[in-house]
Amino acid sequence: MLKKIVHLFFLIAGGTIGYLYIPEIIKLLNFTDAKWAASPYLGLILGAIIIFLVTYWIADYIVEFLRWTEDTLIKVPVGDLLFGSLGLIIGLVVAYLVNISLKDIEIQLVSQVIPIFLTFFLGYIGFQVGFKRRDEFLNLLMMNRKERDRRKTDDTDTSSEDIQSKPKILDTSVIIDGRIADICQTSFLEGTIVIPEFVLGELQHIADSSDVLKRNRGRRGLDVLNRIQKEIAVNVEIYEGDFEEIQEVDSKLIKLAKVINGVVVTNDFNLNKVCDFQGVHVLNINDLANAVKPVVLPGEELMVQVIKDGKEQNQGIAYLDDGTMIVVEEGRNYIGKTIEVLITSVLQTSAGRMIFAKPKLLEKAQ
Repeated sequence: MLKKIVHLFFLIAGGTIGYLYIPEIIKLLNFTDAKWAASPYLGLILGAIIIFLVTYWIADYIVEFLRWTEDTLIKVPVGDLLFGSLGLIIGLVVAYLVNISLKDIEIQLVSQVIPIFLTFFLGYIGFQVGFKRRDEFLNLLMMNRKERDRRKTDDTDTSSEDIQSKPKILDTSVIIDGRIADICQTSFLEGTIVIPEFVLGELQHIADSSDVLKRNRGRRGLDVLNRIQKEIAVNVEIYEGDFEEIQEVDSKLIKLAKVINGVVVTNDFNLNKVCDFQGVHVLNINDLANAVKPVVLPGEELMVQVIKDGKEQNQGIAYLDDGTMIVVEEGRNYIGKTIEVLITSVLQTSAGRMIFAKPKLLEKAQ
């Protein structure tokens, strides 16, 4: 169908050219004195036939180009297309206004050539500005909308609600970790869960890795996203934009958080520090896990199972349900047994919390 439309276009174009110019060419060259030879209708038929035959073989290339253009435009996110088109329109309007004043100049170069150049140049600049600064424009619109909503409600209530309802942007590490799905299920995270398309791309790249461990981690991350989207009652949005001038995914996450005024959710220690340095709100799943660990104080008694030897002589190692390590002094003889221990001290380190204890049987013996 598209090929027929292209052929029809060339027939109409050829007929129009023949109608306007072939009679004049015949008169100019004096091919014949017959009046019918200079008829515009004959020129219309000849022009249509000539142009159709000349362009018949390039119609397939034109159709392929049109289909490629169509597929490209379909894949472009709506926001990119919208702001790019608005920028193009503004650039063309500015070029038109400038060209009006140039038409009065009698110099042919200025009045005819420069307007064409300005039209293409300003149209291109307008499109590029609209396309590449789309995120900033969108953020500006969102900020204006939030400002209007803030004026309609109480300042104190709105500020607290605004912090809670900020979009939560998930990074690759927290998705692969998997605990974010359980946190979403408990409704501790409020607001929209944003999954950037470039994070999805990185997950897919990891899932396609030749390394078995990486491939399993990537597939687990994709399974976690499917669970969040299909099984958990939270609002999930896919951010289709990208920051082509930025290469690293972590830097793109920070840029996105600034653009949409969102919060980065991660368990990456280094990303956490960079976000803090750049003034971006961040939620660290590891910090949350440490915060909800049960509090154990010296003097308390616990039932634990001694798993293995410790580093020092006669030490045994046990673990709480949350993974916290317990060093049991004189616990080597109780490996494989469940015993009651008495907490002697609790040490908080950068790697986590470590608990020191000793068997209660030894305490009674003393």
